[in-house]
Amino acid sequence: MRDIRQINNANNDDKVIDACSIFGAMDRSGGAFSGESVIKAIANMHDRGNGLGGGFAIYGLYPEYADHYAFHIMYLSQQGKQETEAFLRDNFETIACEEVPTRPTPRVTNPPLVWRYFLDINGCKLENQSEDDYIVDRVMKINTCLGDSFVFSSGKNMAVFKGVGYPEDIADFFCLEQYKGYIWTAHGRFPTNTQGWWGGAHPFSLLDWTVVHNGEISSYGINRRYLEQFGYHCALQTDTEVVAYAVDLLVRKHKLPIEIVAKILAPPFWSDIERLPPQERKLMQALRQTYGSLLMNGPFAVIIANNGEMIGLTDRIRLRPLVVGEKGDMLYLSSEESAIRLIEPELDRAWIPTGGEAVIGRLKEEPCFKVAGVDTITTAEAV
Repeated sequence: MRDIRQINNANNDDKVIDACSIFGAMDRSGGAFSGESVIKAIANMHDRGNGLGGGFAIYGLYPEYADHYAFHIMYLSQQGKQETEAFLRDNFETIACEEVPTRPTPRVTNPPLVWRYFLDINGCKLENQSEDDYIVDRVMKINTCLGDSFVFSSGKNMAVFKGVGYPEDIADFFCLEQYKGYIWTAHGRFPTNTQGWWGGAHPFSLLDWTVVHNGEISSYGINRRYLEQFGYHCALQTDTEVVAYAVDLLVRKHKLPIEIVAKILAPPFWSDIERLPPQERKLMQALRQTYGSLLMNGPFAVIIANNGEMIGLTDRIRLRPLVVGEKGDMLYLSSEESAIRLIEPELDRAWIPTGGEAVIGRLKEEPCFKVAGVDTITTAEAV
């Protein structure tokens, strides 16, 4: 089994404190657009990273396989590929598969094998599981039990492309100018506590959920232990992984709206809760008492995406930046306003959300759910 350090940055950089860059763009009408502007925007924040990680999530890029689970898998060895493909044959019907198209890129060196598989579970024995639980279980088994193989994308009609390099280099390597989608999120990484390797780059993903993150989840230990009780296993050696799993647990399994999930991950302080109106105070108290182990401590700004949604959220005292911009049906989230205005100079509106305030963009046909302190955007105006 190859040591993942073999595909790290060759300089083995020591810990350096700096800030990653995050960017998201969504057409709330559902129109697919090229990611060239997103690549340009994230490249404008080049100096926030150090070349140890870049990546993109795209929604709506596989319309011909929209009903099938799209697995993107990186392999560190041919043996890992052989073992994983045998596992896939035993657990899925493979509709199509291929190596993900790439091109030689000077600053992307020593990449792993990256393949994509479009899978169906018709005829598979679900063992009293839902289809999504079946997928999550198999993803966890590949990532923890099979050597040299990591599933880094597993949703429908969406995909993650990521690796070691600056984001503009990763976009060039994966030929991302060939794709279109109605949501694009992007990340430029400056790792501070974990090594830079291909699986540790952002976005992190499970099923349709993706997360890009600037900051540090200092509560990673207790968050991880809580999630392990529900069958989630962190195998990619980066704290951001817990955010993707927490959102999947809370929304998909516990049936909570994303507006409430935001209040679990970045809740009001107890002193602020005591000053809320009685009904809201009881709700916030119940969430803190029930899901205290999923509170995300530390400085963070995240962009979370799902089919039909893009969400921006910062920690409660906004130790990491997040800027929101709107132009017609387009919604933008970014670490820096300059990146938004580079590609959309004449915005209808731009603002900075307060700490712990979720900004939620949805496709227009999606219903709107409103709670106090949440800015939910379904049309060109905030509601």
